[in-house]
Amino acid sequence: MPIKQLTVFLENKLGRLAEVARILKKESINLQGFSTTEARDYGILRLVVSDPEKAREALKKSGFTTHVADAICIGVEDKPGELLQVLDTLTDQKINVDYIYVIAGTRIVLSVPDLEMAERILKEKGFRICY
Repeated sequence: MPIKQLTVFLENKLGRLAEVARILKKESINLQGFSTTEARDYGILRLVVSDPEKAREALKKSGFTTHVADAICIGVEDKPGELLQVLDTLTDQKINVDYIYVIAGTRIVLSVPDLEMAERILKEKGFRICY
């Protein structure tokens, strides 16, 4: 079962990231992990939160552009080669990774074109899927 990931599009200006964190705190939404990317004038913030739909609504009300998407969260051990095993497993099955980031040190969030197939394959190979 995929997790819900919230994407927030941010203007690259002072205080916008803090504003997102403030809104989540006000709504009692736990921030479990995040990733940011930036370009000159804007950024993309990907979030794993305790209540993605509530977070999305609160952020939309504050003028943020948001999107909720499915992703896979995989639990791995904190040791060399764990990421390589995941990536080799997907590569062997011709599954491309669109993007990837780590949350809480030992959980990898990734997006692939076919979530169900990737999750099934990873489970069959013994990887622990996080929900």
